[in-house]
Amino acid sequence: MSLDNRAQFRALRARFGGGHVHDRSILPFGNDEIDRKLPGGGLVRGALHEVAGGAHGAVDGAAAAAFAAGVAARTGGMVLWCHTQPDLFAPALAQCGLTPDRVVFFESHDEKSILACFEEALRHGGLSAVVAEIGPLSLKVSQRLQFAAETSGTMGMALRRWRRQTDARDFGTPTAASTRWRVTEIEADPLPVRGVGRAKWLLELMRVRGGECADFEVEAFDAQGHLGIPAHMADGSVTTVAGWGRAAS
Repeated sequence: MSLDNRAQFRALRARFGGGHVHDRSILPFGNDEIDRKLPGGGLVRGALHEVAGGAHGAVDGAAAAAFAAGVAARTGGMVLWCHTQPDLFAPALAQCGLTPDRVVFFESHDEKSILACFEEALRHGGLSAVVAEIGPLSLKVSQRLQFAAETSGTMGMALRRWRRQTDARDFGTPTAASTRWRVTEIEADPLPVRGVGRAKWLLELMRVRGGECADFEVEAFDAQGHLGIPAHMADGSVTTVAGWGRAAS
């Protein structure tokens, strides 16, 4: 980590306040179909989780970032978002509950600095979640991140994002993350008015410790924190599941 990055992180630590152990409980999705596939009925708070976009989303990261933001928003406390590329759209985070008073940004073009900040922030314990945009993630590094999250009880979200589509094959290599997700935006149901409606996702649970893989078709989070169920999966009427906070970007 460069001297400038160290100074930036020291300032962030001062803003976070003193570290302490957070709740080590489970954060449920509030969707029975998804929660049944997760041991304990949701995501472990003190753990590392991975998320990446499918198809072209492996590069632009939009759907994966929306998913990570929705999860982080539900953790309830301060969130640190570490990023390397200058295309993060902060208003979209606010739509999912990560308002400016709850999220702090750390930017560096050096992925080593991002990883160092990710680990240190997880160990600190003064945050409810840390999201970090990273490309390559080795088993050894992921083990360090998982241990840091377990120690503090802070949720870690590794937002996997690559410069080139071919590099996304790295997402198949083993890591120590508790869960691994892939989020792909798919064609939404046609509506009478163009430009109106919510994005639809194919949400793939590619790996879960102590559980089985699964696929889910869902509508993106809305501004009220609801996860939509597509109409054809809800007996002809669109329903929502309370408990999440993301508007479709």
